[in-house]
Amino acid sequence: MSTFLLVHGAWHGAWCYTRVAKLLRNLGHDVYTPTLTGVGERHHLKGQLINLDTHIHDVVNVILSEDLSDIVLCGHSYGGMVITGVAGRVGQRVKSLVYLDAFVPENGQSVLDIVGSETAAQFTTQVGQADGHCVPPIPAAAFGVNAADAPWVDKMCVPQPFSTLIQKYHYTGEEKLVSNRTYVQATGYDMHAFDDTVAKLKQRDDWKMRTLSCGHDMMLDMPDSLCAILLEELVSG
Repeated sequence: MSTFLLVHGAWHGAWCYTRVAKLLRNLGHDVYTPTLTGVGERHHLKGQLINLDTHIHDVVNVILSEDLSDIVLCGHSYGGMVITGVAGRVGQRVKSLVYLDAFVPENGQSVLDIVGSETAAQFTTQVGQADGHCVPPIPAAAFGVNAADAPWVDKMCVPQPFSTLIQKYHYTGEEKLVSNRTYVQATGYDMHAFDDTVAKLKQRDDWKMRTLSCGHDMMLDMPDSLCAILLEELVSG
């Protein structure tokens, strides 16, 4: 029996991992799918004080309160920022980091730094047009979500606290304690926010690279294939 901790991306909640979590639990593994503060079923807590640190603490507190170790820690999209920060605080408890079509920040980067000035400006404008501190969800169709799930995803997604995208992450050094790192690229949709990240990681021999031919929300489009990739981590290192 192994431990998997699955962190969702922006606008989402734990609901997006239901299928993958069920597959892993049916195999006898422990699976944790925390919803980050201010989104998902916790969207009633949204506010301008919620930032990246808040979400890192959300996950770290699960690990410490449940006394988890030897964890396969997985982050989707914005969740890549979160799991990087978690490794920076409790890296000794993490067996593998798995990034699902996700941001992998360099030292001192925020999501807005990574997405570039055009997208950053769009987000900033959207925040100003909304409530002043949250970014409205991107439509599921833009992420290539399968047609059957797209209406449900649009219904479930909620605004993302803008400060989570603005705050820069600064490395602590403890991230280096996690030697197993895997990046899973979704290749079945037209958004190219992660192309530069993938190109950089392909040049490094300390990362395993995988692809799934599906939309950005691979846990919905291809849960069985994603589950198989996560199980590979149990024999890594």
